Amino acid sequence: MIAKIIDNLKTLLIALFIAIIIRSLLFQPFYIPSSSMEPTLLVGDRIFVSKYTYGYSKHSFPFSPPILTKRIFYSEPKYGDLIVFKTPSDNRTDFIKRLIGLSGDEIQIKDGDLYINKEKIDKEKFTDNFEIKCGGETADVISYNEVLPNKIKHTVVYNKIGSMVNSDTYIVPKDHYFFLGDNRDCSRDSRFLSSVGYVHKDNLVGKAQLIFFSNDTSKGSVFKIWNWKNSFRFKRLFKKLR
Repeated sequence: MIAKIIDNLKTLLIALFIAIIIRSLLFQPFYIPSSSMEPTLLVGDRIFVSKYTYGYSKHSFPFSPPILTKRIFYSEPKYGDLIVFKTPSDNRTDFIKRLIGLSGDEIQIKDGDLYINKEKIDKEKFTDNFEIKCGGETADVISYNEVLPNKIKHTVVYNKIGSMVNSDTYIVPKDHYFFLGDNRDCSRDSRFLSSVGYVHKDNLVGKAQLIFFSNDTSKGSVFKIWNWKNSFRFKRLFKKLR
């Protein structure tokens, strides 16, 4: 009896060790709890994030143990990457935003347009087919396809009323990055220097790659399997992120 318990415990420990290795070095699942990245990511999306894309730091591991003093196997992120990072204010909270500024870049919103290094970022308005949320409210927005300096195109939305027209000028420090949410007027991101601000490369957790499950929490809990026909977003299943 004792031998069987020990064998089961060994099996459990091995399975736990393998899960930690996969989570730390390969892929980690994340849940999207806010509307700051709509329409790209919706509340209730569950995504896989690749941990190897930018190399590894202490934040690659559960509870951020101080086993690495700097990032190893580092690979530079690119404009437009969807990145999970630890917020600089507490080095614990996971945020996901879009990379807009690299080290040394100058970022500013001026007359409602985004500028990177004094160059206005092209954006093309298109018909708004999205129901965009901000907290528990539906936002009245204008949708654009925005083209970053490396020609990466993505969708952003701005409030029709009360949108940020002008911002401070942000100069991204060395080894840091500047992030914005796609739901531009409903996102706490690098514009908020006291809570997020510039993000050091060691705080990068990984790159968002895929939505593997999505459930509209406003229509029912994920645990109510019998209600999935109403709440489960079938069209988002295994959707590749960009």
